[in-house]
Amino acid sequence: MSELQQEFPESPTQFRFRNPEEGRQKHRRQTKAVATGNSSASALSGPARPLVVDLDGTLVRSDLLIETAFSELSHRPYSIIDMIRALSKGKACLKHRISEPADFDPAMLPYDGTVLKLIQNALDEGRSVYLASASHERLVSAIADHLGFFTGWFATDAVTNCAAEIKAEKLVAAFGERGFDYIGNDSADLPVWRRAAKSYAIRTPTVVARKLSSQCSDVEHLSHDKPTWRTWARQLRVHQYAKNGLVFIPLLTDHLFDWQSVLQALLAAVAFSLCASSVYILNDLVDLQDDRAHRTKCRRPLACGDIALGQALMAIPILFLLSLTIAAWVSLDFLGVLAAYFALTTAYSFLLKRKMIIDVVALAGLYTMRVIGGAVALSVWVSPWLLAFVMSWFLSLALVKRYVELKARREANLPDSKSRGYRNSDLDVVGALATASGLNGLTLFALYISSDGVQDLYARPEILWLVGPILTYWMARVLMLAHRGLMNDDPVVFALKDKISLATLGAVGAVVIGAI
Repeated sequence: MSELQQEFPESPTQFRFRNPEEGRQKHRRQTKAVATGNSSASALSGPARPLVVDLDGTLVRSDLLIETAFSELSHRPYSIIDMIRALSKGKACLKHRISEPADFDPAMLPYDGTVLKLIQNALDEGRSVYLASASHERLVSAIADHLGFFTGWFATDAVTNCAAEIKAEKLVAAFGERGFDYIGNDSADLPVWRRAAKSYAIRTPTVVARKLSSQCSDVEHLSHDKPTWRTWARQLRVHQYAKNGLVFIPLLTDHLFDWQSVLQALLAAVAFSLCASSVYILNDLVDLQDDRAHRTKCRRPLACGDIALGQALMAIPILFLLSLTIAAWVSLDFLGVLAAYFALTTAYSFLLKRKMIIDVVALAGLYTMRVIGGAVALSVWVSPWLLAFVMSWFLSLALVKRYVELKARREANLPDSKSRGYRNSDLDVVGALATASGLNGLTLFALYISSDGVQDLYARPEILWLVGPILTYWMARVLMLAHRGLMNDDPVVFALKDKISLATLGAVGAVVIGAI
């Protein structure tokens, strides 16, 4: 097995040159072909044509323009105004404006194994390999310097966007007409493919692939994995839709078991699910670098490149508009609740999740808004004691989630997270707050079942007191498992997969039915 193949696994998500200094020295010794066109004819010497490799969507299963834009927005949301101003002056200006993201790490990018093997074959044949990208030269040079095996690179600068015809002209000026082979992936590469000796295509849309085959004679389509419905289900977090079952709580507590009420609650749950999926995608775009460095989140479809960032970006408004359409069908009041939910969860993605304690309060508020949404959809009143219980209970679970994250970082000897407002030394305090909030929730539940409304609604309300010990057992078990390091990152997801948790939920349901 070659050295490059040893460094790059079949589906790489991370890479670091085995000897970084050796790679940098090699790169300095080689000719640097930059966007200003300072490559020389000597690059063509040798028995074979140079291989030119596109970056976004080809060498890297990502899009650096989208990555850097969301990186900028995640740290400075108000910079959207500057980005719009820069875009009005052209794409090159925008790329220059966001070309120095604070969290950019070439080692963490999802490199494509198939493309890397093709590069390895070219290097074995003694061919020079160049990187040509529409991304900004600061990013391209960082990637080329990190990898260490490129002879040179072409990229966008502050004035010229190195894409389509401009990229083709630069390559022809450097290597001559038909003087190079080219690997690309999208419609912007068609002008380059037409002027290359041999065209390689990967992850090419069907329409573009058809045009490529008709316009170029020597074409090779490289194999690649396509996203399946399972991939999209993971990205949309379909398994998280169970959380939206909270909209049915008002239906159950008010004993509204007619078909009209069930349908209204079901539509409300669907609207919340679609809205949540749109924000899950948005959140993953914001957290790309953090997710790639996480022990489990690095397998998320956007982080590992299983789904193109452009496709994910287009899915956000589609899902959101569908959710708004369904919400308007339920009622205008429910539409208002869903809009407020979207606003809060978006604020959480861009700002609130980096604020200590505010983040967990926001998470608890999002769960409580689901209950409120269910009540508004059914036009019923919800007991303040019940809402207070839900808020306190899910505040406890949000704190457990932070506890698990801090414990994992401390056990792995990782430094304090830069994307959260907590320090590793806060572990014990967060655990204490989670316990206190859980116990407070149990007190609020006792006040709820003691209220006049519950006493009048249930035939045997005294049976509801059995729910207290069951919930106490479940919360204590969750806290113990988190302390032992046996808890999933999200305790709610853990509960949906844990047999004992499901049995506990069934027991609570049996008690409630017995009290009716």
